[in-house]
Amino acid sequence: MRSIYPLLILLLSLTTIQAQENLYKQAWLEKWQNSKAYLIAIAEEMPDSLYDYKPTEREMSFEEQLQHINGNMEWLATTYFDKQETEISTATNSKERTIANLASSFDLISKTIKAYPEARFAEPVDFFAGEKTRLQILNLMQDHITHHRGQLIVYLNLNDLKPPQYSGW
Repeated sequence: MRSIYPLLILLLSLTTIQAQENLYKQAWLEKWQNSKAYLIAIAEEMPDSLYDYKPTEREMSFEEQLQHINGNMEWLATTYFDKQETEISTATNSKERTIANLASSFDLISKTIKAYPEARFAEPVDFFAGEKTRLQILNLMQDHITHHRGQLIVYLNLNDLKPPQYSGW
């Protein structure tokens, strides 16, 4: 009868380790979905006729900001997380095409990270700013979106458009 206790302890330990391993990934994926919803709400708020708006000549337009966000997400995810290429929307309206491309990228990256072994997040990778872990790249991807999303909120305000309510964690 005593021999079953070590087995039970082992099984309990493995369950606890698995739950801990998925903790960060699940938290990141939840934040990722909120980030997607918030960015798309911002993109939808700007009328298509103002997608070429830029506050100054040296700034990117509203649409260019969104395309830049999308391009960076795609680059980081395909380079460091084995994500497959996303299909590009064929919508002719700039706003519809841009939003469709963003939604597709967010969804495919979410699917990629869900399937990605969490143990690999600690692996170092070569990055133009020096060696980083995949976890740092994952956080950079989210931080980059946040940075440019803040700029897009300013663009909305400069056009007397009310930004959507923040949806964080």
